[in-house]
Amino acid sequence: MSVSTQRRPGSLTTRLLVAQIGVAVASALTMLVVAAIVGPPLFEAHMHQAGHNSPDVLAHSQEAFSVAGTLALGIGLAIGATGAVMVSVLISRRLRRSLDDLGAAAVRISEGDFNLRVERPDSRELATLADSFNTMAGRLAGVEATRRRLLSDLAHEVRTPLASMAMCVESLEDGAIEPGPEAWQILSDQIGRISRLADDVGQVSAAEEGRLDLARRPVGAHDLAATAVLAARDGYDRKGVNLVLGPGIDPDPVIDADPVRIGQVLDNLLSNALRHTPTGGGVRVSVDADSEAVHLVISDTGEGIAEEHLARIFERFYRADSARDRDHGGTGIGLAIARAIARAHGGDVTAISGGPGAGAAFTVRLPRLARETTANLHQTR
Repeated sequence: MSVSTQRRPGSLTTRLLVAQIGVAVASALTMLVVAAIVGPPLFEAHMHQAGHNSPDVLAHSQEAFSVAGTLALGIGLAIGATGAVMVSVLISRRLRRSLDDLGAAAVRISEGDFNLRVERPDSRELATLADSFNTMAGRLAGVEATRRRLLSDLAHEVRTPLASMAMCVESLEDGAIEPGPEAWQILSDQIGRISRLADDVGQVSAAEEGRLDLARRPVGAHDLAATAVLAARDGYDRKGVNLVLGPGIDPDPVIDADPVRIGQVLDNLLSNALRHTPTGGGVRVSVDADSEAVHLVISDTGEGIAEEHLARIFERFYRADSARDRDHGGTGIGLAIARAIARAHGGDVTAISGGPGAGAAFTVRLPRLARETTANLHQTR
């Protein structure tokens, strides 16, 4: 039984140095050969033109020319080759130093040191490589920070209902409460909360990884908005928040979408608007379109969003006011699901706000179908 061993690759800088020396040697040999072949006949021809036809004079002159030319050419080539080798060595060392620094930094980043950055060399190409490396390191640091925050928030989300269930079970064991509908309702609510959390995490992961099953078909954007408003109407009426659907566009712009998934996006955004809009406030749903996209806008007169939170509200479990949302039973992942589903359709979800107390507006942008397809759809209705 033979064991194959993998050969260790050679040094790039050594190979470059050897290649440059080889080129210098080949150039020197070429010059010597060309000088030896071309030089004597040309010299002899010039001597004949000058009137020196004596064989002895020609032989002595040719010997002197060959010795002097070879010596001068050799000295010149030696000096040139020495300078070329020295420059090649210096350049190779600088290149090796820069590459070694990048390699060492890559090893440290692979070990978890995501805050490490490399210095920019004075070479434009290596500086571009260093900038790309530093950008990658910064993004990895952001991903690692998000991962740690995600695990922490997920542990907190799971720990809260489990603590409630544990307290309920202890109360049942101690006889503080009787096993009955109230106890079973507590346990059922907390189990449902964990189940919703697991479903939400699964959905946003599937959407972000491209594993979300979409039953896409041409559907009117205003019809989707009207369906979502009708489904949310009861909750808005109970809280006393006015929910308004803006007038439709004629003809209704058509999108190629999964109506159930886009309905989920609108439901999450309407639920979010309801949580952040006090009694007596209002939420408006409107549909706008241009030649390329359809815009479903949910705007509210609620609490608004501070500027420092706008860039992060679509992150999983991120909350500007986490305590309040947990009391209302939210998982803090609805906006992340909405954006992930919209992006799976080739669109996006964005948010704007004038700040605390100025309300907020969320826009679902989805690609619009070609006008020919839209016209055919309206003709078949």
